[in-house]
Amino acid sequence: MALLGNKQQASGMAGKSQGYAPAQTPQINMVGEGAVVEGTLKAGSDIRIRGKVVGKLNVEGRAIVAQEGEVNGDLVATNADVAGTVHGQIDVSGTLVLKSTAQVTADIKTSRLVVEEGAVFDGKCKMGGKTMDKEDLKSASVTPLKSKAASG
Repeated sequence: MALLGNKQQASGMAGKSQGYAPAQTPQINMVGEGAVVEGTLKAGSDIRIRGKVVGKLNVEGRAIVAQEGEVNGDLVATNADVAGTVHGQIDVSGTLVLKSTAQVTADIKTSRLVVEEGAVFDGKCKMGGKTMDKEDLKSASVTPLKSKAASG
């Protein structure tokens, strides 16, 4: 799969011509492995990045950067799960989860941050009005979450 789309869009016209609206199903857009998107990518619902985005990613929903995915630029989303690589700025109004395989070089602004053991973060983090950098995080008394595989 290369880039963005879903079955609902293809079948939506048939449903309207028969006089009924198709059931609303959650939509997940995708940038597939090997695909490169340059510029601003906007998604009105969840998106999974398995390829590479160079520019701004703006998501009204959950942005999922898979382990093989990469974002070089700003990531703005309601919620985000990062298992791959992000270089730039991250602005998440809800919860940002850095999975154990995440490689993040970014300044982060979020309401809630979850960092799994093994995740790499280099930058500053602003939560609830306080800014923390990596030195503050090292001295903070935080117990990292164990990954599901380790607690299995």
